[in-house]
Formats: sequence, C-alpha cells, structure tokens
Amino acid sequence: MRRILLSLLLLSLLSACSTRQLALRGAADALAAQGQAPEDDLQLAREASAFYLKLSESVLREQPGHAPLALAVSSGFAQYAYAFVAFDAERMESRDAKAALRGRQRAARLYERALNHAMAALQDQQPGLVKRLAVGEDPGLQAQQVALAYWAATSWAALISLSKDQPERVAELPQALRLAQAADRLEPQHADGALASLLGTLEASRPGGSIRLAERYFERARQAAGGRQAGVLLAEAEALASADRERFEALLREALVVAQTHRSLANEVMRERAQWLLDTLDERF
Repeated sequence: MRRILLSLLLLSLLSACSTRQLALRGAADALAAQGQAPEDDLQLAREASAFYLKLSESVLREQPGHAPLALAVSSGFAQYAYAFVAFDAERMESRDAKAALRGRQRAARLYERALNHAMAALQDQQPGLVKRLAVGEDPGLQAQQVALAYWAATSWAALISLSKDQPERVAELPQALRLAQAADRLEPQHADGALASLLGTLEASRPGGSIRLAERYFERARQAAGGRQAGVLLAEAEALASADRERFEALLREALVVAQTHRSLANEVMRERAQWLLDTLDERF
C-alpha cells in the first residue's frame, strides 16, 4: 500500500512525459502485486474492492500494455461481479424480482469490463488473436497468456449466461469455449483445476454438449485441486447434479469442508454460496 501511495503521489507531482510514464509503470506494478495479495476476510475484500478496481483500471488505461495489471483488473472485475453482484441478485430474486434484474444487469456489465480488459491485453500481446477466434481458428495462444485467457473465457461465459435474451451474445459461446480449450492445451492444471472446471461447466451447458466429457473435465479438476478448492466441487454440483438432490447435497457439503479447512478468499466465497444453496435446497428439488 505504501508503494501504491508513493506512485500516486509521483503521478500528481511530475509532469514530464518520460518521468510520468515511469511513475505510471511503478503504480501499475504495485497495483498488480496488490491484486495478488492473500485475503480471506470476505467483508473486508468487498469493502476494499471497488476502490482498488477503479484505481487499477485508471492506471491500466494509461499503461495498456501492462499485462500483470491487465490480469489483475480482469480477474478483479470478474470475481467482484460473481461474489458480490450476481450472487446478491440470486439471493434477492424471491424477494424483489426487479432489484434482482438490476443486479444481474450490473453483473453483466462488470463481466463485460473484465472480458474487454483481458481481450485487449491478449490482442496487444498476440495481434490477430481476436479475429482468429471469431472465424473459428486456433487463437495461437502462448504459454504466458494462459491466465489472461482463463479470465477472458470465464468472464465471457458468465456474461453469456446473463445475456440469454441477446442472441448475438449467446452466439459467442463457441469463441469462449475455443479460448478455454486453447489455454487447456497449454496448461491443463491451471489454477488448481479452475480451468478444467470451467471447461466442464461449458461442456455441460452448451447445446449438444457431452455429459461424459464434462465428467472427465471435473475429474481432472478434482485431481488438480487436490482437495483444496471448494469452487471445483461447487461448479460440479451446479453443472452436473442440478437434477440429483443426493449428489448435489453431497458435493455442497464436501465443498463446505474444503472451504473451512483451506481458508482463502475464493473458498470463503464458495463456502457462503454452498451454504445458501443448502439452505434453499427444498426450493430446488
């Protein structure tokens, strides 16, 4: 935090172009590092996230080629949308449908920002990548781009799921899937199974998808997670067990144990969601 404040002070005091660029680079480096700092207090993260995201996004606009900051901003917007906006909208649905709709629309806009930042960084590093995806070609992803591709595909899939009334957006699902598959070919164990879990969810939900293939993705996700990531279990429950109460409940309870055993912000988000799904089980089956 001290380094961030120093960088911002330099931004306000120094006007020479080259010096300003150095200060911006320092701010970008510091913000990118801050985005990776561990945190397991969900309320504290919620309170701090909005300011951090706006500040980081402002610096990124001045340093558009800063890949670590682009990654931090993209992942930050996607996680904020999932944990604090879309989830709030889901819980609100039964009490206030109009407020829930506004929440989903806001979440979609945040996912779109996450997607745009990730895709801009990927395109900057790999010119032509967006066009190749659009025409059905291999995007030509590089190993150092896997994390950005994961967050781009995650944000894209989430945006599509909230845009079912927009056929042109839904038609982009094959591109999101192709991007995730390209990342998977380079690093199949990425993010402790999160990438394989994403592919399992996409395969289970896409028209003509193979449940057997989705099961294999989730098996691989479990192996990569090593019992440390509750999100893998939660994703499997929602993608493959939505019609099987016994399996759905078992996966949620397993996710709770993992989240309580391995404390992290991601697991705390998943613990809260798993508990809510269990509390509302009778409404689902």
